Amino acid sequence: MGAGDGRPVGAGPADRADHPDVPDRTAVAPAQILASWSPRGESWMWSWADESILPELSRDARAVRDRAEARGYGALAAPALGADVETASALAAIAVRVTRATGFYRGPGARSDAIITFGPVTLTRADGSTRTVEVG
Repeated sequence: MGAGDGRPVGAGPADRADHPDVPDRTAVAPAQILASWSPRGESWMWSWADESILPELSRDARAVRDRAEARGYGALAAPALGADVETASALAAIAVRVTRATGFYRGPGARSDAIITFGPVTLTRADGSTRTVEVG
């Protein structure tokens, strides 16, 4: 489950995202809303600054903010900032690194894209056996 693989990702219960079935397995991972990014306006807003996002879904964004504040990186702790496509990708990559996420997805919207991070991915085969992939 990666950004731009062309396959849709459907939202499951509150903090989960289910990937479409692959031949004999299903992938499920906890998800966080990291930010919203406006390609047209070239702007980025962290989810912790968006009142419409539940606090439990902005945990990764708060972790990035807290680390940025602790290390004196004011721009990363600002609620919103200018961001072209390269900057938005870099911000998402920084968040993946800081939070040890397994990846991120850019979900296109009418006016802005939702940037979503994923935690450990659990693969379940048709026979019920599972394997979990985590960032070490």
